[in-house]
Amino acid sequence: MSELSWTPPEVAEFYDGSSPMADKYYSGYQHLGYWYDDRDEATLEEASQRLTRKIVDTLGLRRGEHLLDAGCGLGAPAIHIAGEYGARVTGITISPVEAARAQARADESGVSDLVRFEVGDYHGLTHPENHFDAIVAIESLFNAFDLGKALLEFHRVLRPGGCVAFSEMIKTSSASQAKKPFPQAREPMTAEAWVREFESAGFVVEEQVQCGRRVYVNSGRRYLEHHDEMSGRLSEEFGAELTADIRQGMQNGFHLGPEDVSYLILCARKR
Repeated sequence: MSELSWTPPEVAEFYDGSSPMADKYYSGYQHLGYWYDDRDEATLEEASQRLTRKIVDTLGLRRGEHLLDAGCGLGAPAIHIAGEYGARVTGITISPVEAARAQARADESGVSDLVRFEVGDYHGLTHPENHFDAIVAIESLFNAFDLGKALLEFHRVLRPGGCVAFSEMIKTSSASQAKKPFPQAREPMTAEAWVREFESAGFVVEEQVQCGRRVYVNSGRRYLEHHDEMSGRLSEEFGAELTADIRQGMQNGFHLGPEDVSYLILCARKR
């Protein structure tokens, strides 16, 4: 299993620099979208909300329960979850820039009584044992430098019987040509490898959904098109180098077909 070569401060620095672009031009969402087919005209924001809902629905989240959003980014998914499900949400991100903007977004959205954001590292959570009713990790574990340690932390802070919902781009097989799209990312893993990791941390895997064509394939085309449409403004505001690096990362992540890459939604329960 390939470990992450970047240190947490380097990952934080990357997101401090890149998240303002997602904040302004991607509605604060930093994960992929869910489109039913090529004729689906959902916007990037609508498709991202659709995927958030599909992931969270595996949890059976109830009103008033306390959810940890591990790797919350700019807070858009956490705010969506609080508003739609009535859950209390604590979001953690390693990026101070993201945490500050996420809290401002929560205040602007009128859900600050339900949502709070913290600067934190999911490899070493500051919360006590059995603290959360549920955990969601949407495309955030590819930044884990020690995946086993992160999952053990999830297990520690989750109450007995609580669930964690996870999503990630995956390899369809060990022979897949999929590589990490960004330097700070981990190498993609197969669904079977992810199941083993969660089981090793003490979880029971209860549900797996693979939706590669609706997420990976459709997101690739739409995100690249959107980025190219905005490239002039992005370069002017954020610099040509960062704009090109983000585009190259997208290209690296999306150039393969469904025979090599899929998208996994997994739900696991703490015994």
